[in-house]
Amino acid sequence: MLALVPAPVLLVIVAIVSVQFGNALAGSLFDSVGPLGAAALRLSLAALLLLAVLRPRVRQWHRRTWLGALALGLALAGMNALIYLAIDRIPLGVAVTIELLGPLAVAIAGTRRALDLLWVALAGLGVALLGLGDTGSLDVLGMVFAAGAAVFWALYIVASARLGTAGVARDTGSARGVDALAVAMAVGALIMLPFGAVPAVTAIAIDPIVLAQFAGIAVLTSALPYALEFLALRRMPQRIFGVLSSLGPAVAALAGLLVLGQALSALQLAAIAAVIIASAGAVVSRRREVVPPVD
Repeated sequence: MLALVPAPVLLVIVAIVSVQFGNALAGSLFDSVGPLGAAALRLSLAALLLLAVLRPRVRQWHRRTWLGALALGLALAGMNALIYLAIDRIPLGVAVTIELLGPLAVAIAGTRRALDLLWVALAGLGVALLGLGDTGSLDVLGMVFAAGAAVFWALYIVASARLGTAGVARDTGSARGVDALAVAMAVGALIMLPFGAVPAVTAIAIDPIVLAQFAGIAVLTSALPYALEFLALRRMPQRIFGVLSSLGPAVAALAGLLVLGQALSALQLAAIAAVIIASAGAVVSRRREVVPPVD
């Protein structure tokens, strides 16, 4: 059955599952390292891993590529820090629901067909219902943090797609493969270190196992999903990526249940169903499009 799913779509789905379960695991460690310390550790370890594996070639990069990598790094730092600050205050499923407004905005801005707009509208309805599924009082600052993460997620999508497209041209001054992602991850880590280094180092000094735990979380939430998404965006329209990202709240709600013990209400289950239907519709639409492969 997996053979029937277009490769870019499968990459995005795997990335979403990886990052949401990784976020849940990170959230379970906030008591020891704090949200900013967690974001700093996540980005720093992911950057070290990608730089060691990819060894990006940057000497011939032109100015446009460097600016794109810097923008991507800023997006990574912003979305990681703000979503962790949000998760520290509001439920994981709700935080990811609000964060989804970023890619949804990209999807709406890029759509040209009525069918695509229908899937976006259905996904938006699911997001709204999922957000309403929490019966408790939501922390306003937590919601603001999640909204900020949405803005940076939109920036991440646009910057990543533009860097990927530049790489297709095989310009000697463009980034090779996911080299730009490795550099951007390092930029994001450098941005986060002044804010999260102290709690991160303190937590590791008290319990060195924290370092090993976040090494695994870095792979699940940064290195693996961002690399998969970056590659997918080279073969997939931004609007389709935005609709597929609506799977995030559903997966986050499941991760919250299994990892953090957050129960799901009937309204949340209905919202998840709406989001999954919208995502499935986007996959069907994607299969009808012809996208030139990238070697």
